[in-house]
Amino acid sequence: MPVSPEHFAAFVLASIILLVIPGPTIVMVITQALAHGRKTALASVMGVGLGDLLATSLSIAGAGALLAASASLFQALKFIGAVYLIWIGYKMWRTPVTLPEMAAAEVADHSGKPTTIFRDSFLITALNPKGILFFVAFVPQFIEPALPYAPQAATYVLTFTFLGVINAATFAYAAAGARQTIRRPKVMKLAMRTGGSLLIMAGVAAALTRRATS
Repeated sequence: MPVSPEHFAAFVLASIILLVIPGPTIVMVITQALAHGRKTALASVMGVGLGDLLATSLSIAGAGALLAASASLFQALKFIGAVYLIWIGYKMWRTPVTLPEMAAAEVADHSGKPTTIFRDSFLITALNPKGILFFVAFVPQFIEPALPYAPQAATYVLTFTFLGVINAATFAYAAAGARQTIRRPKVMKLAMRTGGSLLIMAGVAAALTRRATS
């Protein structure tokens, strides 16, 4: 193993603690799984995994340092991510709820297509400059200077991505299972609108939050 067992165990524990706290991505994963079922859950989980892989890889490649050094770039990317969160939240408010017994009469809705859900989950996860900056600050704590940097960084990136996928899948499939039990359009609609509202609030908060100065 390119990292010491002690550092790796500490990294895994810290990552799990970080990941189990639901953020905008997990809110979207849960509400989409509730509204559209297991196929959508899988698409959203794959989007989260690819988004995590891209964001963490960019941070290791130096994008995090660039964002930390450039206030204008940080603000621009943060604003793009915030606007996208608000847009997804708005779409959740507008998305019709589809229940299992309604499938035969269901009208096609592009917002519930797996490809659309995959895209949205990927972009919400990847367009998060705070996540990139956090990973830049997070990983060096577990890097051993005496060992080669690249193998250690790659190990941590892949481990974090894997744990992120497992975490998203747990939330998504639990929500999809609850969908089979609830089966009430009003409850499902409330869940979608609650999730949409949370994403809109997260987007507004992200847009209004100023970059901390050192």
